[in-house]
Amino acid sequence: MSQITLIRHGQANSAAQDETGYDSLSPLGHQQAAWLGGYWDEAGEGFDRIYSGTLIRHVETAGAMQATRFGEVVADPRLNEVAYFDLSARMHEQYGIPMPTNRDEFIDHLPLVFTAWQDGKIEGAAESFHAFQSRVSDALHEIAAGSGRALVVTSGGLIAMAVRVAMGLELGAFARLALTIMNTSVHQLHPVGAGLTLTQFNAVPHLARPDRHHARTYI
Repeated sequence: MSQITLIRHGQANSAAQDETGYDSLSPLGHQQAAWLGGYWDEAGEGFDRIYSGTLIRHVETAGAMQATRFGEVVADPRLNEVAYFDLSARMHEQYGIPMPTNRDEFIDHLPLVFTAWQDGKIEGAAESFHAFQSRVSDALHEIAAGSGRALVVTSGGLIAMAVRVAMGLELGAFARLALTIMNTSVHQLHPVGAGLTLTQFNAVPHLARPDRHHARTYI
């Protein structure tokens, strides 16, 4: 098995209320990704294989990072985010639970959505919780089976699920983890024995300078 480095996309359109509106980087999101690419250049970091989801924010993040200097980016829809806005809208329609309008509300809202989703209580969801977990697991193990270091540009929910799959997290820990993942943060899974183990989580070395602290965003 080979090492996998997971990157969450840069800040997207955080004022959006649906999947389509959210799916593009903000100016800060482009800058965050460019800073990460520049940091890796200075550090002499390199990768043998590059993957990303097919969402616009994934493609734009890979582009701003100049990921193609490591090789052709393989787009894989299995690396796409869960449709959180759709799940939230269905929770509102079916149970009267308001959609969050700020980060504090989101912190309380996300565990409710994930619990109902896992229990099959959200009618009409485009994908079940278990289907999401399976596609993430399948994609990770397929990438890990390749040779050389792999870079994956994806989303926060998928990264949290990757950690759940690798470390066997229960649902509450998985939901709390998803809330903490910063834009353009770096996460690493290394082969240990027959599986992958988390060895780095939520690193943002490219945002360490005091004049970049404002760019440590979550939404």
